[in-house]
Amino acid sequence: MSDLKLTYFDFHGGRGEPARLALAMGGVPFDDDRVPMADWPERKASTPFGALPVLVAEGKTLTQSNAINRYVGKLTGLYPSDFWQAALCDETMDAVEDLMNEIVPTMFMPDDEKKARREELVEGMFPLYLKRLNQNLADHGGRYFADDRLTIADLKVAMLTRQFTSGILDHVPTDLVEKVAPGLIEHFQRVMKDPSIKAYYAKKGVEV
Repeated sequence: MSDLKLTYFDFHGGRGEPARLALAMGGVPFDDDRVPMADWPERKASTPFGALPVLVAEGKTLTQSNAINRYVGKLTGLYPSDFWQAALCDETMDAVEDLMNEIVPTMFMPDDEKKARREELVEGMFPLYLKRLNQNLADHGGRYFADDRLTIADLKVAMLTRQFTSGILDHVPTDLVEKVAPGLIEHFQRVMKDPSIKAYYAKKGVEV
């Protein structure tokens, strides 16, 4: 049995996916504990903050997606050792988390309220953050967000881009990213072409 257990929902994406990808890319064995949504109400109380992802490493529990990402990134060589590049990596992940903190609550809203809130976000926060991420990417060389190489931050942004472009978010235009932050589309394609990521999803039977 692996010394690592990552618990997250049973779908390909979201806050737990960057850590899954990083571990797979680093060749680090882990127990991929996938929670079906139907089982979540029963399992929620067993998590420290009533939320996922949760990482257990050698019997010790870690929560909060970006803390998990940093730990896993260091474990797999996907987190910068240079202090400034590490800060850029953190900045990127925290910006994505700001967006996730607005997106996730809308998933549990009544339809009318969800529509109104998401349309408000499309007119305000979403393009603001997407443009800023796009500019940061350009400022850091145009290929990756930190360290001039693929890091855990790139995995987190790629999962965000996939969420925005997939059509899973009702009332959010699937071409929003392309219109306001085209560099993020190119970045997503670049990340998803990584041989380790392609192999991971091929094994899962998922097209990328």
